[in-house]
Order: sequence, then C-alpha cells, then structure tokens
Amino acid sequence: MTGAELFVATLKRFGVTHVFTLVGDHLNELLRVADREGLRLVDVRHESSAVHMADGWSRLTRRPGVALVTGGPGHTNSLTGIATAYAHGSPVVAISGMRHSRLADRNAFQDLDQLGLVRPITKFAAIPPDAAQFPFYLDRAFREAIGGRPGPAHLSVPFDLFAAEVAAPPALPDPPVASRPAPDGGDVDRLLGLLAAAQRPVVIAGAGVCWSDACAELERFIENTTLPVFTLTLARGAVSDQHPLCFGYGDPALNRAAGAAFQEADFFLVLGKRIDYRLGLGRLLPAQAKVVQVDIHPPELGLNRALDLAICADLKTTLEALAGATLPPRDAWLGRLRKLRRDWQQRLVQSAEDPAPPMHPAVFYHEIAPLIPHNAILCWDGGDFVHWGRAILPARRPLHWLRLGPLATIGSCLPVGLAASLLRPDQHSIVITGDGSVGFYLAEFDTAVRHKLPVVIIVGNDGCWGIERQFQLGAFGGLKTVACDLLRTRYDLVMKAMGGEGEHVERLDQVRPAVRRAFASGRPYLLNVEIRSARSPFSAYQLEGKK
Repeated sequence: MTGAELFVATLKRFGVTHVFTLVGDHLNELLRVADREGLRLVDVRHESSAVHMADGWSRLTRRPGVALVTGGPGHTNSLTGIATAYAHGSPVVAISGMRHSRLADRNAFQDLDQLGLVRPITKFAAIPPDAAQFPFYLDRAFREAIGGRPGPAHLSVPFDLFAAEVAAPPALPDPPVASRPAPDGGDVDRLLGLLAAAQRPVVIAGAGVCWSDACAELERFIENTTLPVFTLTLARGAVSDQHPLCFGYGDPALNRAAGAAFQEADFFLVLGKRIDYRLGLGRLLPAQAKVVQVDIHPPELGLNRALDLAICADLKTTLEALAGATLPPRDAWLGRLRKLRRDWQQRLVQSAEDPAPPMHPAVFYHEIAPLIPHNAILCWDGGDFVHWGRAILPARRPLHWLRLGPLATIGSCLPVGLAASLLRPDQHSIVITGDGSVGFYLAEFDTAVRHKLPVVIIVGNDGCWGIERQFQLGAFGGLKTVACDLLRTRYDLVMKAMGGEGEHVERLDQVRPAVRRAFASGRPYLLNVEIRSARSPFSAYQLEGKK
C-alpha cells in the first residue's frame, strides 16, 4: 500500500470521519485517497479556519478533530488556529504537508522550520521519517492530544511519503483512550470535611467538567449537597442557568452577582478551571477563604493561589466518588445569592428600556431571547455587542455555548459555528459577532454555502471596534479614539453575493420576523443588525479595574 493509504487507514481506525482542509500541492495524493476511502473533506478558504473548525469539532464531540493543510504559508496560516486550541485545551490533531524528505536545508520551495514554529503551541510535534511509521506517529499524536489536559498535537509530513510504497504495512494500533485517574480516598474525605465546615461555599466549574463528560455528575453533586455553582468557559450550560442552584457566569465582568458572591464566600471548590486571569489570577478568591482545586493537570494546582487541598484527578471519577455526599442546606446563603442574581438581572433589564434606533444591544437581546431554541448552539465571537448577549442570554445545555477561549482569537467562532452546524444539522447553530470580528473570515461564507451549512450569523454593526473604542474613550478622557472606526458595511449583502441569504435589521419591530425567517430558511443566513455603540458590562468592568 502507499503511504497515503496507510495514513488514511490509520485515521479511520481511530474513528476519524471528517477532515478539515484547504487544498495544496503537498496534499494532493493524500486528499485523493481520503476522498476515495470515504472521509468527508470539509474544504475551507483559510488554513486557520480549517484548524478552528477542527477545534469546534473537538469541543462538541470530545474527540480529536483533524485539520490538514499544505506546508510553508499554509502551515504558518494554521498557527493561529493551533495556538487557539492550545490555549483552550482542545485536542486537535493538526497535520501540515512539507517539502520532499530529501530536500531539507537546501532552500527547497516553501521550506521553513515548521516544527520550530509549532512546538511552543502543541503538546507534541514531529516529522515522520518514513511512510511505514505513519501509524506510530499518528498514534502518538492522538494519545498526546487526549492525554491529561487536552491540547493540539502536530505532524509535518514530507509530501513524497504519501506516494511512497510501504512493502510490509504494520498492524494498525487500537484507538487511543484517555486515562481517568481517580482521586485519593483520603483527599475525598478531607474535601467533604472542609465542605461541611463551610458557611458560604461556592462551586466554580470550568472546561474540565465537559472534557471529562461529567456534566450529569456535577448536577447530581450540587443537588445532593445543595451547593451553589457558577460556570465558566466550556462548562457554561453544564448545569443550566435556569437550575435553582446555578447562578450563571462565574465571571464578574459579565455577572456582577458572581463578583459580589465571591467576595462574601468562605469556601471555593474549583472544578476543572484554571485559576487564571478570568479569576483575577486568584485575587477574586478572598485571602481568608478556603480553596480546593480539582484538576487533571498537576501544574494547574495551586498556580496563582495557595490551596487548602489540591486533588489531581479526573473530574468524572472525582464527582462519582462524591456521589453519595450530602450536606445540610444553607438557606440563608442561597437566599443571598438569589437576591444578588435578581438585582443584576434587573440592572440588565433597565439597560433595555430605550427602544429608539439605533438599537441598544440589550434591547436586541431581550427581544430575541424568547425565540432562541432550547437546543440552539450559541457561538460567541468578539465585540462589545457580543458581551451584552453573554450577560443576558442563559446557557441551558452542555456543549451548547462556545466561546473564543483564553487567547480571545476574534473571528474564530465563525468557523467553530460552521463545525457545529455540520455536526448537528438538526439544531440551530447561531454565531453572534461584532462587525470587526466578522471581517476575519468573511470568505467562509462561501464554505457555509458550498457545504450547505444552515448557520445563522448575527452581526451587531456599530461601525467600530467597540471594545477598543470604549477602552480608548476611558483612557483618553472621552476626547478621541484612534484606529477604531469601521464602515457600516452591509454584511448581509456580502452573504447574498456568496449564495446565502441575509437581511438588514434597523428597527426593533424588524427583529423577531427576521430571526424567525433566519431559523426557517435552512440556508446560511446573516442578520446585519444596526446597533448603537454602548459600553457593555464587560468593558465597563475592565475600565473599572484600570482606575
């Protein structure tokens, strides 16, 4: 068999059904075989989009998504997608072609140090030395991607190896399986003792809950113990915001109730969440409070904040070990949290009291809230317009709330939303973005149309880079902004020019009919919504922190 046939056979052995790609000279033989052998090739318009789509696929399936790009500039274009997956902890397997195996260091066409570029943003990166070793290197890449804290792995493959004959093909390895280390029994007992002594406990759930497939276990745990939970990152919706024990975003920038609750809490159980910038590098957890962190990645434990107990274990096995735990209800504390939540929600409602055009973002989100299907996948991109929606709309189901991740790679949620639409065509995939962010991957409207992906894209169009405008107004005393203005482009017409559908929404009375038409169309549909520039809770919080 050829190297390409062995490569594809290994991918299929590992359960790969879709490959996200952009054609290039280094890939032609592999693409020909992949197509012949029944892999779905989802070809995009920019290499970074291929990786972002693989990243979205990984998040929604908890299995490695595979991206395949050509070498040289195709490889460098893919790096932003790989870096985003690395920051997010997403198990992408990113594969790049490259020059002939015998032309290293000879100034070959499109040759550069691909491993040197990609190693700092991957868990594993290598160049297979010959085609017969493809199964070994793919096995290693997949194992590294899913092992411990997930993350991307990379292979750069000389193009001649795909056409090379493999005289004695090796046996294909079994599909890799992630390990699920259980917590120490003594640590579980210590945790329960600390919980029993706490008067105002809080649970903060992060992405590790979803990567471990522990959403159901988390919900049972908080119900048995009557513990309040806040969710962050991929864990948004792991317990519905509408659950009586879930108090929404664990980010004070979007949920002032969380900020107040954290200052009053005396105990934090941090599950699968880094104590990173989102938690103020630990400053949001008061010094007098006790903190227990559970994470599968040892270096995260105690980073930025001293712990009273560190548990290095898988979240699912840990919550299973806590399944029988019960605690007396803390009615006064839960009542306090409910009041904080009501007060914050009332502030958001008050922001939506002026219906005059151009629409305030809060007006728009309160108008569409009743129309969002319960099983819709919300993909939140960049923009102050977006942050209003993150504060107002509830997260209701696991793996139905996708975000940019710690690198804040604006634009990337458009390809992520395309992956969601491809994977779950019976559910609405809704990409919500600012007019600045949508510009990064406009050509992927073509991808949506070609692959018949009925994504709904909502662009909040205020003709500027909204967050930076607010930051500059705050920093410059409201006198001027620099390099923040954009045209109020008709992005709906751009979508139509590429074969999709779209509408221009200028008034409040147009919103609901336009949203209904978008959901009913069954085609890529873009709503270009004219909004006023309004400082979001997110940018207001950031500016408060800089004073």
